[in-house]
Amino acid sequence: MYQVEDLLYLMSRLRDPKTGCPWDIKQTFQTILPHTLEEAYEVADAIEKQDYAHLKEELGDLLFQVIFYSQLGKEASLFDFPQIVDTLVAKLVRRHPHVFPSGELHSEDNVTPLSDDEIKGRWEAIKQQEREEKALTQKDDVLNSVLADIPQALPGIQRAEKLQKRAAMVGFDWPEPEQVLDKIEEEIGELREAMAKGQHAEIEDELGDLMFAMVNLARHVKVKPEMAIRSTNAKFERRFQYIEATLQLQGLSLEQASLDEMEALWQQAKALEK
Repeated sequence: MYQVEDLLYLMSRLRDPKTGCPWDIKQTFQTILPHTLEEAYEVADAIEKQDYAHLKEELGDLLFQVIFYSQLGKEASLFDFPQIVDTLVAKLVRRHPHVFPSGELHSEDNVTPLSDDEIKGRWEAIKQQEREEKALTQKDDVLNSVLADIPQALPGIQRAEKLQKRAAMVGFDWPEPEQVLDKIEEEIGELREAMAKGQHAEIEDELGDLMFAMVNLARHVKVKPEMAIRSTNAKFERRFQYIEATLQLQGLSLEQASLDEMEALWQQAKALEK
């Protein structure tokens, strides 16, 4: 079977200025980024569909993105694949002192069992220490913020969740989920007022506040908001396709069906799922 060394060699061949692939040669960190995001979502899609045979292929595609970046980094004398692995292993050993008390990967330590809450607390404390140490090497004062290093490129829902979790770590949080529900109702009222005025910028602002509050509620009730919306998307797709299929059997198109007819079929699809 091929090994990681073969993959690294393949990547170097693809990037060879004289004999490599023209497409691969002209790529940069910036041009590869969209492909990386796409591959990550394809991994998520295979997992959600429990398509584990296909997952193997998708994980390979995602791994290739890392290999590609490592080759670009090597060519620019920034970093290479061994350095990526070394940095990763060192970080994981450091963040798991309950597994590696001595801080050494191959040491045979006496491990003390910890609860999930204790492990999470240590993990967050170590990450916070890492952020503080990183801030000391930066010139920008903003990096001293507890919200520092949360990537701007994250999908909005995921970034909202991370912002809220980070703020909650220093006590800026609602104590009870019911209070978040009250906040959601308040935001709905403000959205209604904005819609009554008909001012698009204000509607967008209030709608954003409402969505942010909904993410906050999901966090409080221990639901991953991204997973919740993906599940709802799949449910909508499934029920809408039932409407399409049923209308097709009746010799009708979506355009020919009334809203009441489509709503009745929606309720049928909903009932069949119970």
